[in-house]
Amino acid sequence: MKKGDEGGFVNATWSKMFYKITADIVVLLHFFWVVLLIFGAFIGRRHRRIKMLHIGGMGFALLIQIFGWYCPLTYLEVWLRGMHDPSESYRGSFIINYVQKLVYIELSGKIILIATIFLVLISAWVYLYNPKKNLNN
Repeated sequence: MKKGDEGGFVNATWSKMFYKITADIVVLLHFFWVVLLIFGAFIGRRHRRIKMLHIGGMGFALLIQIFGWYCPLTYLEVWLRGMHDPSESYRGSFIINYVQKLVYIELSGKIILIATIFLVLISAWVYLYNPKKNLNN
């Protein structure tokens, strides 16, 4: 090894670790985004900004499910994992990849679409239902 070659190794190792750590951060952000989509209506009833973010996110989630697209965070994570170690990248949806690991069952795109529609309907009900108004009738 020539003098100064160690720096190249350290820089390459640091670069790969940067991609791995960044990919892990994207996974956490993606997870919290999904949690917001699932439970956001309950918070959004009291906070207008959360409501707008949640409604926009639900519309986007429905759109990507209808057209069979993947979330941009999925593409970002796959790219980052590929930059770290190509064998760690995967193809497909974030939800399918990680939910399968958690639940040990296969979820088809159709099931996810149905779940998304159900979640949109539940969220709409949470936003539109006013128990005080119904008590006066």
